[in-house]
Amino acid sequence: MTNLNILYEDNHLIVVIKPCNVLCQSDYTKDLDLLTMVKNYIKEKYHKPGNVYVGLVHRLDRPVGGIMVFAKTSKAASRLSKMIQNHEMQKEYLLVCHGNINDSGVMEDYILKEDEKSIITIKEKGKYAKLEYTTLKRKNDLNLVKVNLITGRHHQIRLQFASRKCPLYGDQLYGIQDKKQIALFAYHLKFKHPVKDEVMDFEYMPKGGIWSEFDD
Repeated sequence: MTNLNILYEDNHLIVVIKPCNVLCQSDYTKDLDLLTMVKNYIKEKYHKPGNVYVGLVHRLDRPVGGIMVFAKTSKAASRLSKMIQNHEMQKEYLLVCHGNINDSGVMEDYILKEDEKSIITIKEKGKYAKLEYTTLKRKNDLNLVKVNLITGRHHQIRLQFASRKCPLYGDQLYGIQDKKQIALFAYHLKFKHPVKDEVMDFEYMPKGGIWSEFDD
């Protein structure tokens, strides 16, 4: 059976950990993606013939790991997507960045996607992007930072920190091209269940690598 790290599953949704460097859905590379892995898991576990419905309602960049929720019905997918559009799904990240970052703050910009990169642009051209952050620990030139993502733009966290001369550790696109793994992880996801009247609250901490530098 497909090897997935599953945090929760019911008839309406499934919450899993996306490994770093795995695609959310298939692209031109044809590499195995998480959406296909979830479909294969459901197909095998429940012995479902034919195609399996799984709704992709949000994404993480390929190098980024963390918590993701997938819908198992079109009804759940529609309601989860609406929550995201209305900013009712709380998404928090941990990251390690270089530079001199404040203890806490808010970043607000307008972002324009250009090919694989995004750029900070003027209000009339870009999409509004906002996040809140708190610096948890500092070690030499590195900072462990918690981010509450208010909007979800293309490469938003990576770009906003890099534009303030605090690029993420291991960010090959906007930071130092040192072939290290990017230190960005979606560790907390909170939302209202699309069918049941209850709050779903998940937390999963990144382990190993540069994260272990901040264990003490």
